Amino acid sequence: MNTSAGSDAAHILIVDDDQHLLRLLAMRLHACGYRVSTASSAEEGLARIAVAPPRLVISDIRLPGKDGLALFEDIRRSLPTLPVILLTAHGTIPDAVQAMSQGVFGYLTKPFDSKILLDKIQQALQLSLPGGGRESGDGEAWREGIVFRSSRMAELLEEARVVAASDASVLIRGESGTGKEVLARAIHRASPRAKAPFVAINCGAIPEQLLESELFGHARGAFTGAVNEHNGLFKAADGGTLFLDEIGDMPLALQVKLLRVLQEKAVRPVGATRAEPVDVRVLSATHRDLEVALAEGRFREDLYYRLDVVTLILPRLEERREDIPLLTAHFIAQLVGKYDKGIVGVAPEALAALTGAAWPGNIRQLFNVVEQACALTTTPLIGLPLIQRALRQPTLEALSYAEAKQRFERSYLVQLLKLTDGNVADAARIAERNRTEFYRLLQKHELTPSMFREEGDDR
Repeated sequence: MNTSAGSDAAHILIVDDDQHLLRLLAMRLHACGYRVSTASSAEEGLARIAVAPPRLVISDIRLPGKDGLALFEDIRRSLPTLPVILLTAHGTIPDAVQAMSQGVFGYLTKPFDSKILLDKIQQALQLSLPGGGRESGDGEAWREGIVFRSSRMAELLEEARVVAASDASVLIRGESGTGKEVLARAIHRASPRAKAPFVAINCGAIPEQLLESELFGHARGAFTGAVNEHNGLFKAADGGTLFLDEIGDMPLALQVKLLRVLQEKAVRPVGATRAEPVDVRVLSATHRDLEVALAEGRFREDLYYRLDVVTLILPRLEERREDIPLLTAHFIAQLVGKYDKGIVGVAPEALAALTGAAWPGNIRQLFNVVEQACALTTTPLIGLPLIQRALRQPTLEALSYAEAKQRFERSYLVQLLKLTDGNVADAARIAERNRTEFYRLLQKHELTPSMFREEGDDR
């Protein structure tokens, strides 16, 4: 069951097999302005988390099948920043206390006082807000431009939102075209430095002899052609964030100088005799395997540990296929003005081709494919031939359910239902199963089609 209280309301998941308590808690939290989902078992709770990760989970310890402690362990493995509050009877207090030592946010003994529960909820939600509990006035504006519906991206952005509140250095890993700079900008916007400059540089795109001057600046006359003083990007980003893209391509000689700046929080321009203090948060990114570079002596170990305080890994587009329809619509909305055409979308068979294609160039490649199709189309609906032409390769057929491994069964079903917006007939057809058998599979994983539908859609 989902109880809506507005799209900006904090989303709380309650897991309890006591239907009376479940309804009572849901009504009470909804009345307090929260958006509430409920589940009567740990398995159903995990399914709901896979569909739409909440900001907080409240779970009874005693549940049929997998208990609340096992649910917490599963959550901790996949979503370590998601707070969990356990509800416990007197007999399970020792288990709850032990869970507290392992990371559970808190526990309440039944019967509990409503005010205490609401206070505990508020504390848990404030703890995960950017800036240590300061609700941002512009809601989700910090992640503007990041389009997704996949739980993989939801988990990543929740981690990014939490780390943004600190000044920790972040290393963003991911293949080319996955959106590393977009994520870095989002972290900056969610951070206390949001009103200060965000400055980005691609360390692999600038010759070594110029990169030092670009980063650290130079004094007048420092070298031939240096007719004026140049502050450099560290000074330009003072008070804000400096994003070092493709840090794995930085020459060793400059790695030493970068390490000194990070250690001393001061920068000395080329040709200058005095270092100047700087206050800069450094975010970096790479598509390379830095561990291999360390082993081969191409990257300094001490710099690596300075930059890699927190690692965020952007998934390949092929690992978040359910986001492709949304990304396609987003790109079309951006491009209709550029090409002055009344494009309204893509034909169903064209969208299926996009969703099933291989994407070695990730989101950047998807944008290029959509742009080429927009430039060439003469109809409001982009057809399959234009998409196939832009892809320049045969598309992959959708996997049948029989080809999916058993351990990925739930995520496979979740992906199908997301792609079809909860339409069981379409999902069963893609999985090559009859509807009766498909419903049995959904029941096995405690997935309900309504979990995947927009509000007001009563199919």
